[in-house]
Amino acid sequence: MKIKSQKDFWSGLMFVVVGIGFAWGATNYSFGASARPGPGYFPFGLGILMAILGAVVLFQALTIETETGDPIGAWAWKPLAIVVGAVAAFGWLLPHMGMVIALPLLVIISAAASDEFRLREALINAVVLTVFSWLIFIKGLSLVIPLWPSFMASGG
Repeated sequence: MKIKSQKDFWSGLMFVVVGIGFAWGATNYSFGASARPGPGYFPFGLGILMAILGAVVLFQALTIETETGDPIGAWAWKPLAIVVGAVAAFGWLLPHMGMVIALPLLVIISAAASDEFRLREALINAVVLTVFSWLIFIKGLSLVIPLWPSFMASGG
């Protein structure tokens, strides 16, 4: 079988592998029920959906002919390192500095990985995502996530 689009093939394969990995990892947690989902419910469902999406993209890469064959380009190591670093920093900063600092830093640092980075747009995104995350996770779902740095914490 011939690969007709390298980009679609490798991205589809990545989605399948990551989706199966998330679904498999989620089996170590309680699923709960649909009315009261446990910690494994969402990652399992998301992993399965991701794997299905990847399988569809993979199938298309093997069956649909493209003009150029969409060759895969060079790896963008710098943006990859910036985004991975931003996620790692978020993981460390959230319990220590709270959502109000960790989430905007994640958004701004990740946005800086792009060639089309604009600080104003990144700041607007950071504010909107932080407000919606607060509304959904802290107010709506009553999750215990630190909002402020631990030295300023007075509750969320």
